[in-house]
Amino acid sequence: MITVTHRRYVPYSHAHYAGNLVDGAYSLGLFGDVATEVCIQLDGDEGLFASYDDVQFKAPVQAGDVLEITATVVKMGTRSRRIAFTSTVVCRGTGGSAATVLAEPIVAVTATGTVVVPAKG
Repeated sequence: MITVTHRRYVPYSHAHYAGNLVDGAYSLGLFGDVATEVCIQLDGDEGLFASYDDVQFKAPVQAGDVLEITATVVKMGTRSRRIAFTSTVVCRGTGGSAATVLAEPIVAVTATGTVVVPAKG
């Protein structure tokens, strides 16, 4: 199948809660971005997200973090693509402009989802 990975710095302007926490929807939005590239790579079309399921928020995402977002196609139908997603913290913001590269990345969010693409024709 195919795996696509993006990396994204989480700016302090996206902190939504005390302690510079970022809401869980932030990673879900990034899953949509990486799914779009999956569809373009496989089908030459952005596709449309049909559903998420089994979303798991496992660790906090904070402003100043660097996230690695991975999407792996696990099943392909005629028009549907089932994708496993992972959002992993690879650098942790430590305040201001400082950050630390993590020796052991932290899995923050996992999910599976289904996208659909136009029929070939």
